[in-house]
Order: sequence, then structure tokens, then C-alpha cells
Amino acid sequence: MNRFFSVFLLIIPAIGLTQEQPIDNITVTATRTTDNVLDIGSNISWLDEESLRLVEQQHINQALVRIPGAWISRGNGQEHLTAIRSPVLTGTGGCGAFFTAQDGISLRALGFCNVNQLFDANTEQASSVEVLRGPASTMYGSNAVHGVINVLTPNPFEVEQSFLSLSVGPHDYSRGMFSLSNTGDQHGVLFYGNITKDGGYLQDSGFEQQKFNLIHQYQEGKWQIKNVLAATNLNQETAGFISGLDAYKDAALKTQNPNPEAFRDSQSMRFYSQINYLENDTTSLTFTPYVRWADMQFLQHYLIWQPLEENSQSSVGAQLQFQKNYGDLTWLSGFEVDLTNGQLTETQSEDFSPTIPAGTHYDYEVDATVYSPFAQLQWAASEQLNLSTGVRYERTKYDYNNHLTAGSACADDVENCRFTRPEDQVVNYEEWSYQINANYAVNNQNRLYAQYSTGYRAPQAAELFRLQAGQILAELEAENVDSIEFGLRGQTQGFFYDLTLFTMQKNNFIFQDTDRQNISNGETSHQGIELAINYQWQQFYISGNGTFAKHQYATNLRLSQVNINNNEIDTAPEHMGSVQFGWRADSGSFIELEWVHQGNYFLNPENTAEYSGHNLLNLRTGWALTDKVDISVRVTNLSDEDYAERADFGFGSYRYFVGEPRSVYATLRLKY
Repeated sequence: MNRFFSVFLLIIPAIGLTQEQPIDNITVTATRTTDNVLDIGSNISWLDEESLRLVEQQHINQALVRIPGAWISRGNGQEHLTAIRSPVLTGTGGCGAFFTAQDGISLRALGFCNVNQLFDANTEQASSVEVLRGPASTMYGSNAVHGVINVLTPNPFEVEQSFLSLSVGPHDYSRGMFSLSNTGDQHGVLFYGNITKDGGYLQDSGFEQQKFNLIHQYQEGKWQIKNVLAATNLNQETAGFISGLDAYKDAALKTQNPNPEAFRDSQSMRFYSQINYLENDTTSLTFTPYVRWADMQFLQHYLIWQPLEENSQSSVGAQLQFQKNYGDLTWLSGFEVDLTNGQLTETQSEDFSPTIPAGTHYDYEVDATVYSPFAQLQWAASEQLNLSTGVRYERTKYDYNNHLTAGSACADDVENCRFTRPEDQVVNYEEWSYQINANYAVNNQNRLYAQYSTGYRAPQAAELFRLQAGQILAELEAENVDSIEFGLRGQTQGFFYDLTLFTMQKNNFIFQDTDRQNISNGETSHQGIELAINYQWQQFYISGNGTFAKHQYATNLRLSQVNINNNEIDTAPEHMGSVQFGWRADSGSFIELEWVHQGNYFLNPENTAEYSGHNLLNLRTGWALTDKVDISVRVTNLSDEDYAERADFGFGSYRYFVGEPRSVYATLRLKY
């Protein structure tokens, strides 16, 4: 991997010698407005519709391996954990470090995230998936601490044909996918979705999932209105970890499911209307009201006493954004409000021990109010230099109502009860975030950029109110991160590269200590280098990304009985990346070989347990049989490696989610 980076670092200075005109790649996530990727003052990565269709993922992990600095750690079925410029973050608030959205609207309510929430979005049929790495709270508010994943829906006026497709694969895998469109001069309607069934590689596992999207778009004169309805349903039979050192290599163990009773059922719905008024070329106003709903129940198979959790949330909110161009200055300002009612219960059918009894452990609801004004100013200081600065204020209020008796969930004579229910209370957070960046044009094709930005997240409701071991009040501060990045980006008709160096310092890191108390006095540090590159020569192409990063504890957090200051954070590979080499004909036929590298990482804060990493090969090919019919074949894990999608060390044992062996999937697609 060191050689991999060295080669590209040698190539980059030569880019300035070419006189080709750069092509336009457009992003809406980096600045909340439509901008050329080359001209923004921060990092940005994306997967376009063509890339998503080529990958034709069974899991979002398979698509985002093409994004530098990002790792979606695959669990069983559709479950996953996220890492962006970070270790894989777990626990109650792990998902709170990432802002995951559809068209800029958070998939789950702020304060009520779920680590698996990306399965609420139809990423399989998105027009684009855009990723910001590092803090972006000035643009997106709470949760945009380590990064942003924004799933963009298609524009019905840009969808050329309707289609139907059917995919089949091992373990009774099948997926039907469709898209139906109808457009006129002013109105466009698009209805699309997919239905998936997977019998599961492991025993007594598998899932059925449905995702549907309905879009109506209207455009006339100064008005553009996009109405979007998105709904998902997941019914999953979940397989748990297999245990034992290198158990994922043992043919007798790797298909076993120690938790055949585990399951996850999840439903979600979002409806919103993006109403855009364009007064003229310099002035626009956008108003986006929305409603959001989610309901989930699952067996917590990763805990040996296996309680059942049921949670739900209902939200209503709105985003208002005004943009005005004054020549060399561009002003962007807005206001956001989100009102949510969230509920959670945890029950257990049988006694595990006196301190972990049967019955209802938690039953509460929280009314959350979030409002947030923000502003950004961009200045074209010269023909070569663009500067931008922004600020956001956010106020979060949690009104918590406990439906059970406060205090211990155990019998009166039991000490050290696992579960504690706090009294009814109201908690408020007020946070500011800032950002300043610069973009300097070295020449027509190459840019230098630099950014200082801050991020924050209010504690998740479950971190405040789902307490343990006698903690009656969680006096948690909001997590904060400061980030500096420097980058070099270039683009021509045949070549694109983006090299970024970053350093981040996180304060008030929220964690559960060795006494099972939720506290917020942790500090962590994150430094690294990221590279994305793409080269096109006639019908051949090569693309790749790579990341070298260090994620460390910056204080002696009470996660262990030993001093872990300066240790590497667990589940944080130093290096990872992927390379794709392919050929694509004008007819649509293609072939691509992909190499995916996952570096070694520690499994515990003490850095005494480790996973060695892995390398995988994937092969994808497709043929256009006619103008209307094409077929494709995808071979995952081509070399049939034994590997773990995720390695862990818990309850005194090595634990693994097993990677699947070589698998072949085929798709028939009909356009009409």
C-alpha cells in the first residue's frame, strides 16, 4: 500500500502539464447548493448512478468501499456499522457521529439514530450517493461530527426509460427491481423500488426487504417543486457472532448461527416537498417541509441475556434556505426546525440473574425540539482564490417522561442492578459550529483547498435516559470535534484525483466506563491521508482510493483497567482502500475487476487482540443483448478467501461476523 500511494504522489505534479479542459462534476452536498466539485473548498466523494448500477450491491458496504476514508462494516443481513474518518463506532450513540440523509433530510430524527439506519434509504436506485468526510455541522447541524452520507433521489425529467430487472444468487437470493416514469412539459412522475429476498449464508438467517419511492416533480417559470415519498420494510432473521479465535476460518463453525432466535423488524416512511423559487439568476429561496416515521423491534443477540428492544419515532420539520449572489459575494442563510416524539421499551422474557431480571427494563418517551439558524458567505477574492466562511447555532431540548417507577429495575433487596431509570426531566443543549475554507486555482485543471471546521452532536436520548448500574443522572456534554484539512484536486477529460490530509481532535467523547456509567470526558485524535483517483483511456478505466489513518485515545479513558492513553482505538484499520480496473463499451457492455483491501486492526482498547485484515477480489461483467435487454454477472470474493466482515472481542472471547465465500449473482434487465 505504501508503494500504491507513492506512485500516485509522483503522478499528481504532472497533471498541471496538460491543457485539457476539466469536465463538470456537480455536487449539492458540500455547500447545500449546486457547485462544481473542482471549485469547492473541502473534500467531497460520490458514487454516481452508473457506478451504483455496476456494483448492484447486496449490501451498502459493497458500494462505499469506493469512497476514501469510509468503511461500512457489514453485520448480518442488512445490519451495519459506520466509520468515516473514524473507527467503527458502536454503542448507543455510535451512530450519532454521522449525519445520514436523503436529499439533505436526516433519515432518523436527531437524538434518535440507529446504527443500521442506512437501510432506511434506497441507495440501490439513488441518482448519487455523496459523502463528506469530517465535521460538517455548519451545513448540517448535530451528528455531522465525523461525516455526512447524503442519498440523492433521481429527477424524473432526467430518467430516460422505465425498466424491470430480476437478480438471482446463492442461498435463495432474489431481487426484483423496477422504475416507471412519465413526464410532460411541466410534470414528471417516477415510481421505483425493489423487493429482495435472501435465505442467508448462515443457518436460520436471511431477510426480506422492500423499498419504494414515489416522486412527483413540477417545473414552470420560476418554480420547481419536488415531492418525494419513501417507504421501507425489513423483516430479518439475524445470525449472531461466532466465537473463538479465527473461527471464521473453521469450516465447521463458519456457517453456524448461535442465535437462531434473533430477529430485526424495521419500517420507515418519509414524505417531503422541496419547493424552490428562483427569482432570477442571482436569487433563490427553498422551503422543504417534511414528515418522518420509523418503527423497529429487535432481539439484542449481542447481549447474552438477549432483551427485546422496541423503539419508534414520529417527526415533523422544515428547512428554509435563502441564497443571494452579489457579484463576488454569495450569501446563503437558512433556518431548520425538527419536532420529534420518540419512544423506547426494553423487555426480557426470563430471569438471567438477580441483577438482570425478567420484565420491563425501560419504558419511556421523549419529546425533542431542535431549531437551528445558519449562514454562509462566499467571496471570490480574485480570479484564482475563493474563500468561504459559515456559522450555525443549534438548540436541542429533550423532554423525558418515564412510564415506570424511577430507580432500579430489580427487586428491592438486589444490589448492583444492571438497569436504572432516571426521573422525568428536561435537558437542553446549545451549540455553535464554525467553518472557513479556501480554494486556490493553480491552473485551469488543478486546485489547492484548505478547511478548518468544527462539528458537534448532542447526546442521543438513549445515552441520557437508558442508564445502568445505579446512575440516576447522566450529566453529559455535547461531543465536539475540531478539524483541519489540506487538499489537492485535479480534473481533466480523462483524469481525476483528490488528495487530502487531515487532523481532527475530539473532545467530550461520550462513552460507558468500566463502572457502566455514561460519561463525556473522553478525548480522541484522528490523523490521516486519503486519495481518490480515476483515469479513463478510450474504453478502459482504472479507479481507486486509499486511506492511511491513525485513530488514538488522547486520554486514559476509563474503558479498561489499564492505561490506554495513546493506544489505537479498536476497530480502526490504519490502511484500507480499493482499486477497480475495467472496460466499458458504448453499447453498455462492461467488465471490471475489483480489489478491496482491509488492513489489520485491534479489537479492544488494550490493543491485545487483533484481526489481521484481508484482501478480496470481485468480478463484474455485463452484456447488452439488444437495445432493450442486457444481462450482468457479479462474482464476489472471487478467490474464495476466508475472512471476517467484522471482528470483535467481547465477553472474554474473539467474535466474528463471517464473510461469505465465493458467490455468483446474475441479473436480467429489460428497458421499455
